[in-house]
Amino acid sequence: MPNKGLDSRGYIEREGSLGLIPRAFRPVVATARDRVLDVFGARLHSAYLYGSIPRGTARVGRSDLDLLLALREEPTEADRSDTRSLDEALDKEFPQIDGAGTLLVGREQVLSDLERHDLGWFVACLCTPLLGEDLAEDLPRYRPDTLLARETNGDLALFLPRWRERIAEAGASEEALRPLVRFMSRHLVRTAFTLVMPRLNGWTSDLTEMAEAFGTYYPKRAAQLREAAVLGYEPRGDAAVLRSYVDDLGPWLAEEYARVHGIKKPRP
Repeated sequence: MPNKGLDSRGYIEREGSLGLIPRAFRPVVATARDRVLDVFGARLHSAYLYGSIPRGTARVGRSDLDLLLALREEPTEADRSDTRSLDEALDKEFPQIDGAGTLLVGREQVLSDLERHDLGWFVACLCTPLLGEDLAEDLPRYRPDTLLARETNGDLALFLPRWRERIAEAGASEEALRPLVRFMSRHLVRTAFTLVMPRLNGWTSDLTEMAEAFGTYYPKRAAQLREAAVLGYEPRGDAAVLRSYVDDLGPWLAEEYARVHGIKKPRP
């Protein structure tokens, strides 16, 4: 898949479109848009969809609703509480989604130098405008290079201790472990893909394609990544899988990532 997902000049093409939203998910998006305006009003700078729904690959009852909201000022704890309530209400009301998750950020954070190749890239390349003025107009174009790799996923080692805590806190029930398997599987596959992205010189958000691309360069770990890609789409609440992530695959991937691309700039 060399050059896949790039335009004729080698820049990553923006994913998604409102026109690609599957019919079953259009009422969810319409309701979410109206409620975001009700909650934040003039304080909202812009709102975006990302993930499988704007890419047109969402599956009824399996896919979640992913939103990013950029406020004109930095979000408060009250704003975050309102956002959690919004997510919970949408999840309860619409059976076609398996959860809703909203990222809440400030406009200045998105446009900051520190976030230019992380959150800025995410908005410019992986988010579909839903409301307001598109922040991508004030951001650069992006190539799949080592700077982008380092600043997007060069911090995996920082997450692993917290992942271990979350696994311990979840207990042993399948219901509690399943969301963790989905989240951690996706995170590891995406990190593994960006590890090889500069060599590949291409982009995809498909977990299966990501795992296959990674396996080309790391055949000894290919089977692990293929399984993680499957679990990213069809998770099961398996404690053994989670342990393998935090005790084996995750630490190895964090070390290899730091060796190849270096460590992400520290955040406050």
